[in-house]
Amino acid sequence: MVCDYTGTAMAATKTSRATRRKAKKQGAPAAATRWTTRSSKGIRMLQVPAFSRIPWLVHGFSTRPGGASILEGKPALNLGFTEWDSRENVRENRHRFQSALGADKLALVPLLQFHSDSILCFDEPPTKPSRADASITNRPGLLLAVQTADCVPILLVDPRNRAVAAVHAGWRGTLQRIVTKAIGRMQMQFATQPADLLAAIGPAIGGCCYEVGTEVAAAFTAQFPNAAKFFDELRTGDEPNPLQWLNRMPPGHQPPPGKVLLDLPKANRLQLLEAGVAGKNIFASDLCTRCRTDLLFSYRKEASQCGRMMSVIGIRERGKARSMENR
Repeated sequence: MVCDYTGTAMAATKTSRATRRKAKKQGAPAAATRWTTRSSKGIRMLQVPAFSRIPWLVHGFSTRPGGASILEGKPALNLGFTEWDSRENVRENRHRFQSALGADKLALVPLLQFHSDSILCFDEPPTKPSRADASITNRPGLLLAVQTADCVPILLVDPRNRAVAAVHAGWRGTLQRIVTKAIGRMQMQFATQPADLLAAIGPAIGGCCYEVGTEVAAAFTAQFPNAAKFFDELRTGDEPNPLQWLNRMPPGHQPPPGKVLLDLPKANRLQLLEAGVAGKNIFASDLCTRCRTDLLFSYRKEASQCGRMMSVIGIRERGKARSMENR
């Protein structure tokens, strides 16, 4: 799988604590705390209660612990095909994850992700993985999936029209507004109204840790009038920070920094809001993958010795949904 984390694994940057607290706060709106951790059959997963209350919906965000793979001497739930792990382990891990979710009967629909704005609509299980970075469906029996290890996983559900989407947004996909385009496809295919949508932004590298070059910041500035809200300069003190590299206005006479901090979850949350999704319906995890490698995988921190998490969403068969509703 292509990695889109702007460079190889890097040592922790000596930014100030105040800067990191500020960045994490910006990426964690009020809805961020409305998540639950569920353990089943030795597998630990993250879920959003607002999604779990929908009887016909199945969803989950995988974590690192458990599984058939071994990473750094510990069992790991690696759900992506990587060079360091065997395909047999990955298949077993995927089986365990689906079983823990109660989604054994659903057909898993992963993607060959390549950091694009390509979105596919599935009416039936594909015979082989397709190249795209988002998928949508309104058909029961399919479990849409995206894989991440720092990038932003976003799950969308339209409760009114029984339609769902899974979106993979790295910085390139975010720059291309992939989540906005996924909503547009749902509007065209299923008559989805953005105001009806529920959105879950899963664990990703946070604004506290995601260093990118100023060329990335310049690309965002060219596309988004509010791009300054996505970034913070790397600093060692607590001085005011007007992002001088954006405008070179006084007192910005010094050369721009070589790196800035990009808050990808926040950038995608703002795109959801601009697309018409209600703020109260957006549930953003406040977990940073690079900060929490005890629980999550981070390519930025671990490089090639890194697993992949999977975020999934699907529609249960109607008979199954009715039986769960009666419990």
